[in-house]
Amino acid sequence: MLTIEFGTPHEPTLCADCGGTTSTLTRFVYKDGEPHAIYYARFSNNHPRGDMALAVGLGEFGTDSPEAERRRVSFGLVLYVVDLRYQVAVVEPEQSPWSNARVIGRMLTRTEALAHPRIKEVFHITDHMVTDDPEIMKYFEARLKNA
Repeated sequence: MLTIEFGTPHEPTLCADCGGTTSTLTRFVYKDGEPHAIYYARFSNNHPRGDMALAVGLGEFGTDSPEAERRRVSFGLVLYVVDLRYQVAVVEPEQSPWSNARVIGRMLTRTEALAHPRIKEVFHITDHMVTDDPEIMKYFEARLKNA
């Protein structure tokens, strides 16, 4: 069973591209009570497409040993809505704001990510994001209302 630890969102910033307010989230995911993943989400209230940048890191997060750090990998993603359905796209590291975030592990290329044996876990986590994370739900509900 997956559970998410919700912290306070980071202080909002001004988006250089659209002039809107950009929000960033850091979330900790537990599987059966054990550390399982970390995800980051970033979104702006003024971007015309309404996409949300995501990064999901999988690996050993209960320890800070160099070996555990080397085994962590991360996946760059974009979350968006098409025809009232959530869609997730895997992106290249250079398309992610967290391509160099060390704590979540080396970000895989799109090809590596799609072939990775744990990609289904990543999509399972994104399913929980849109049903369990109140900040993500609130963002997309507002976008859908204004569509």
